[in-house]
Amino acid sequence: MPHEQLHRLDLNLLLAFEALMAERSVTRAAVRMSVGQPAMSASLARLRSFFGDPLLVRDGRSLVPTPRAVELRAAFQEALDLIDSALRASRGFDPRTARRTFTLMASDYVLLFLLGPLVAALEAEAPNLRLLIRPVAVDYAEQLSRPGLDLLILPEESAELRVSSARLFTDHLVCAVDARHPEVGERLTEEQFRTLPLVSYSAGFADPIIERLFRRQGVERVPAIGTQSLVIQPLVLAGTRMMAVVPERLGRYFGSQAPLLSQASTGSQASIRLLEPPQPFEPLHLGMYWQPRADSDPGHRWLRERVLQAAAALDGEESMATMADIDKSS
Repeated sequence: MPHEQLHRLDLNLLLAFEALMAERSVTRAAVRMSVGQPAMSASLARLRSFFGDPLLVRDGRSLVPTPRAVELRAAFQEALDLIDSALRASRGFDPRTARRTFTLMASDYVLLFLLGPLVAALEAEAPNLRLLIRPVAVDYAEQLSRPGLDLLILPEESAELRVSSARLFTDHLVCAVDARHPEVGERLTEEQFRTLPLVSYSAGFADPIIERLFRRQGVERVPAIGTQSLVIQPLVLAGTRMMAVVPERLGRYFGSQAPLLSQASTGSQASIRLLEPPQPFEPLHLGMYWQPRADSDPGHRWLRERVLQAAAALDGEESMATMADIDKSS
């Protein structure tokens, strides 16, 4: 596309194209852009004329992008991201007055121990800030590459991402069984480790990390139950022969809380017992990930600093990463 033609393609037209691609509807795109439907239809007509392609074609009640539209969207998103980052960097960020929404993707385990306390701490410091927290999805890498997801928090052992990152905290993996398990004594035997029915966390990962760690020890495990929640695993164990491999911090929390939770729901007491595996698992390292385009965004940087501080507070010691570490990884 010759540079002399760029004056015909203003920023509002690019924003209209993104709204149309996201909504697949002229009506919904118009609402998203706060314009009338005729104005959005006119923008689509201009885009089609400029690129010599229909871009979006009718399929039933929705619009489907053409291959050319899909190709253009990737390029436009990168350009819009750069413009947005430049504007944010020039404005600065004051958490006391800023009105901004940050979207994070993390497991319920991270929400319980890290993000929940962080939200409480931010209420006074940033009263107009909003955090949206999504569960980990299978396409987390793709979602992080697009606008709309600011931070991704994952075990480093599962994340294969070429983006900016920082380590948050480390947890050890232990085995958990019902406190009154009929077969397990003071320690877990190798046979029990290999054969007890397994509860596994599988959300967001094509190859769940626990099953991968078992394989590294030469043990092939097929879970009896696969859950979409780490936090629910200790509760599933009550009154069963099953075993789960959980972060020690989570296991200790539910080891103390499970009797109260169980008694409230069933009228009887139950708890879990934590046991070291016959062969120790590798530690679980939690990291946060973001796109390099956000490195110079003062608001995003402020949020990363607060997440690091919350991670440091988990163990009452300095975080394993500093902002200098972040700068070096950028």
